[in-house]
Amino acid sequence: MKKQGYQIKVVIADDHEIFRDGMKLTLQKADNIQLLGEASDGKELIKQIEALNPDVVITDIKMPGMDGVEATKIIKQQFPGIAVIALSMFDDEELILEMLEAGALGYLLKNSDKFEITDAVESVHDGKPYYCKFTSGKLAKLIALNRDKKEKKKKEADFSEKEIDIIKLICREHTNKEIAEKVFLSSRTVEGYRMKILEKLNAKNTVGIVVEAIRLGIYDPEAENIE
Repeated sequence: MKKQGYQIKVVIADDHEIFRDGMKLTLQKADNIQLLGEASDGKELIKQIEALNPDVVITDIKMPGMDGVEATKIIKQQFPGIAVIALSMFDDEELILEMLEAGALGYLLKNSDKFEITDAVESVHDGKPYYCKFTSGKLAKLIALNRDKKEKKKKEADFSEKEIDIIKLICREHTNKEIAEKVFLSSRTVEGYRMKILEKLNAKNTVGIVVEAIRLGIYDPEAENIE
């Protein structure tokens, strides 16, 4: 947990200078983030980390020379306390999974807005996984199965029957209004349940709920033919 007034130290890596410039502007506007440096490939990123000792690294997956996957493996071996966020395009699902297997704690799509970028930085700095809100159902399932191989969590998470019903409906991509109609509650009450579920699952968004629900066996996408 960060201390009051603490600035999270960040280094970014991407081989496109224009993209780095945009990311720098976004991070520099955040009061609780300090941008320490930037790199254009994995080797340069490792050098920046050695010199600057950041808290969080945001790195593109595809870079010339040493890519983000290889760089992340080195970071997690040599600097295990540094949290890594992967940057990707929409069609990089297998590469995103490789990054997570290499040790990245979260990922963002390159068109993520400033609020999601800062939210991701804060989340991984606190040791919480962060999944981009535009994650596909297929990728959410792959992430859940991958995490389940690595770490077993208690199956019972103290959920009421109503909470489990709502979790399943969230996983099926129903809106609060649609869920409210199905469980005979108001939309406002459903929103309250959603906030409590996020807290119990230690999730930051709907994707986090889906990943954890699959991993805990609360929701089975195979039974619903969801890809």
